[in-house]
Amino acid sequence: MVSARVNSVTRTEKGCKVEVITKKGTEFIEAEKVLSAVGVVANIENLGLENCGVEIERGKIRVDSFYSTNIPGIYAIGDVIATPALAHIASAEAICCVEKIAQMNPAPLDYTNFPGCTYTSPEIASAGYTEKAAKEAGLNYKIGKFPFTASGKASASGEKDGFVKLIIDSDSDKVLGAHLIGSNVTEMISGIVVARKLGVKAKDIIQSIHPHPTMSEAIMEAAAAAHGEVINL
Repeated sequence: MVSARVNSVTRTEKGCKVEVITKKGTEFIEAEKVLSAVGVVANIENLGLENCGVEIERGKIRVDSFYSTNIPGIYAIGDVIATPALAHIASAEAICCVEKIAQMNPAPLDYTNFPGCTYTSPEIASAGYTEKAAKEAGLNYKIGKFPFTASGKASASGEKDGFVKLIIDSDSDKVLGAHLIGSNVTEMISGIVVARKLGVKAKDIIQSIHPHPTMSEAIMEAAAAAHGEVINL
């Protein structure tokens, strides 16, 4: 169910009744339990931050680009600061912070290029610009899309749901963003992050031999689709 929002949750004798608003109207879903997993609240209470004078902004610890607070010697990373609340981002922030403390001259993290993964069935993974964001930024782009229904590996494994969608800069041919839905796509998105980091072009992806049959070759096919060169579709 997409383009939907939960309007209310009511307890019933058998569990819960969820009212969902969709484009088609109101729907009701009966469930035994409802898990609310929306939003992350920084756990910064009772740490004595107010005694140290550490600045707080909108419930998060305020830091600079290398995670130093306004108090010398106090640093913060992860869910307690105003960056995406993801474990792999917190880990990267910690490394960057420690390298800065050790005077190793690290580069600030690029928050426009990180993987976002949703561990559902099928899985969802993304990195970089969405098509909407690219349009709002005034970028000249083209789309390459390849469905897993056309993938030999997906067909053989019975995992044909989903697709790979690439957003390619029409001027530079570089990858602006990617959106993947399907089996094991959370294992595939890292390649997109590396490609964006290195400034890889769609043509580079097309001209790189990918193993067959694999789910990951759908990325090559999507790049080919952006150039009107897709073969297996």
